[in-house]
Amino acid sequence: MEKTIDQICADALKEIETAKSKDSLNAVSLKYLSRKGIVTQFLRSISKLPPEERPKAGERANETKRLLEKAVEDAINSLDARSPAADSFIDVSLPGRSALPGSLHPITQITRQICDIFTRMGFDIAEGPEVESDYYNFEALNIPKYHPARDMQDTFYVSDNIVLRTHTSPIQVRVMEKRKPPLKVIAPGKVYRSDSDITHTPMFHQVEGLMVGENISFGNLKGILSNFVHLMFDEKTSLRFRPSFFPFTEPSAEVDILCVMCRGKGCRVCSHTGWLEVLGAGMVHPAVFENVGYDTSRITGFAFGMGVERITMLKYGIDDIRKFFENDFRFLRQF
Repeated sequence: MEKTIDQICADALKEIETAKSKDSLNAVSLKYLSRKGIVTQFLRSISKLPPEERPKAGERANETKRLLEKAVEDAINSLDARSPAADSFIDVSLPGRSALPGSLHPITQITRQICDIFTRMGFDIAEGPEVESDYYNFEALNIPKYHPARDMQDTFYVSDNIVLRTHTSPIQVRVMEKRKPPLKVIAPGKVYRSDSDITHTPMFHQVEGLMVGENISFGNLKGILSNFVHLMFDEKTSLRFRPSFFPFTEPSAEVDILCVMCRGKGCRVCSHTGWLEVLGAGMVHPAVFENVGYDTSRITGFAFGMGVERITMLKYGIDDIRKFFENDFRFLRQF
């Protein structure tokens, strides 16, 4: 053999010590430890030694290999410790980066605007649980088990008697159980239904309202909602009431507004009718009052409910509800 294993080890350690970069260290590793490296070639040549020298030479060669591997690894770690990582390096000569200002989500903006309009008309804001009992979500609102109106809800069931609330109407029942008339409340919040397309999402937002007292009439309902529409959109926005059905109100109505896109001329958005549906409303059904212990011979009231996404889409001319939940900053920065 041209060199002993001790000479090979000394030469390799010297080269590792003088290496100034990872590339240099990798080159040393290849030179000595690769399949064609000097240490590997020495191991292969041991068979040429006299039999009595082979065990000691093999043992020493393996020790050298482990020693050099450890030396290369330590040298690389030492370089990493001395030089900052590229992704953590800070060039203090560069100008600072200003933070982008945050803003409220359009759904939050419109929810607050709706609440502000109704609180100025004397309504209180009430909240309730999103995971609700079947009783409050359905039965207390005159929707008993097996009632066909339950098919309208597309409900997420947690268990047989626990659901993700399909509307914020249960809050109205909870408020009436705790408070006596007169009362005026709105109930904003998230609701859940098993439905998903360009105009529906499994989770969406509602604001529902309730006004209860003596001599409350449908005329009061029309006055409140007309005022709301004019403040939310503008004074030129007409509205109409169409007969409808809701199990917790009687009589019930759908409320349409003059199309905000074509001003009643007819377009794709309003299906060329000139009108857009914005909310449902009606006089509270006597059965609901009986469930909360109100005297139906003396107490009347009305309720209404609207989807916040629907109002926001009409307010800003948005044609796909899913854009609200995609977290696309290009879309959200417009508001």
